Amino acid sequence: MSSPRVRRVADRIKVVVAEMLERRIKDPRLGFVTITEVRVSGDTQHATVFYTVLGGPEEIDRSAAALASATGLLRSEVGRQLGMRHTPTLEFVLDAIPDNARHIEDLLEQAKESDASVARRAAEADYAGEADPYRRRDEDEAEPS
Repeated sequence: MSSPRVRRVADRIKVVVAEMLERRIKDPRLGFVTITEVRVSGDTQHATVFYTVLGGPEEIDRSAAALASATGLLRSEVGRQLGMRHTPTLEFVLDAIPDNARHIEDLLEQAKESDASVARRAAEADYAGEADPYRRRDEDEAEPS
């Protein structure tokens, strides 16, 4: 998606699909869907629409089925509003970014807890030998030989 034309087409598809989902698609299976990104192939023949759904796995599955059944209507509206010779095919893909972000946040929380645990153990720890294991020059001179 390097050319400015392809980027404009992708942005327009995103707006059209989001407006259609908000205003015209009345499928009860459709949950709270957000269109996060649209990627269009270089020849503008195929568009991948990434979306997220608020809710659990059941809502995600129901929304995916609703999007699959509304693909034809959405594609025809995209073609009508874009006025292109060939309307791109639409493919809806659940966006993995929220899940990845949640996983990264969980890992960061685990690392934070691990660091706190290490700091607590370090604060309570005693030295295995003396507190200062290095010999000082003035102590060497004070020792009788």
